[in-house]
Amino acid sequence: MGGKDCGNHGEDDLRRSCRRLLAILLVLALIVGVIALIIYLVVRPTHPRFYLQDASLQQLDLSNSTTPSSSLLSTTLQVTLASRNPNERVGVYYDRLDVYASYKYQQVTVAAALPAVYQGHGDVDVWSPVLSGPGVPFAPYLADALRQDCQAGYLVLQVKVDGRVRWKVGSWISGHYHLFVTCPAFLVTAGGNGAPGASGFRFQTTTYCHVEV
Repeated sequence: MGGKDCGNHGEDDLRRSCRRLLAILLVLALIVGVIALIIYLVVRPTHPRFYLQDASLQQLDLSNSTTPSSSLLSTTLQVTLASRNPNERVGVYYDRLDVYASYKYQQVTVAAALPAVYQGHGDVDVWSPVLSGPGVPFAPYLADALRQDCQAGYLVLQVKVDGRVRWKVGSWISGHYHLFVTCPAFLVTAGGNGAPGASGFRFQTTTYCHVEV
C-alpha cells in the first residue's frame, strides 16, 4: 500500500506542476496582450493616405455578346497610385495589395498584384500598374449607362485597392488588418461621340482616396 501511495503522490505533484506552468503561461500571454493593447491605444495608427495621381485610358471597347442579356467590355487602364504613411511612430507593412478598376460597382479589369513593401514614418510609395479586362460580361443597363456617359463626354471609373496590412511600433508588429481603398478617376473629353472608346478621354485631376482599415 505504501508503494502505491508514493506513486499517487508523484502523480499529484506532476499535475500541480503542470497547472502552475499553465497558469504562468496564461498570465504571461495576458500581460503581453495588455501591453500590445496599451501600445496600440497610445500610438493609435492613422490610416495611410492614398492618392490617384493619373489614369490613362488606353482601351474602352463595348461589343455584342453571344448572350443577348449581356455585352462585352474590354478595358485597359494605366493608373498611378501614391501612398503616404502619415504616422510619426508607426510603420506599415503592405503584405498584399490588389488593384482593379470598376464601373458603377462592377469590376471591369482583372486585379493586378502590387509588390509587398514596408512603409516607414512619413514615407511615400508610388505604383503605376496597367489594369486590363478583356471581354468582361456587361449587363445591358450598364452598357446603356456607359454609352450615355461617353455621349456626355464625362466618365467616372473607380480604382480600388484590396489588401492586408500590419502596423509596426518599435519591435512590436500587429496582426493583419484588411485594407480597402476607393479612388474615383474622373475622365473627360472635349466632345462626346456617343460610343465608348478610349480616344479623347483625359484624366481630370489628382483625387484623394477613401481608405478603410
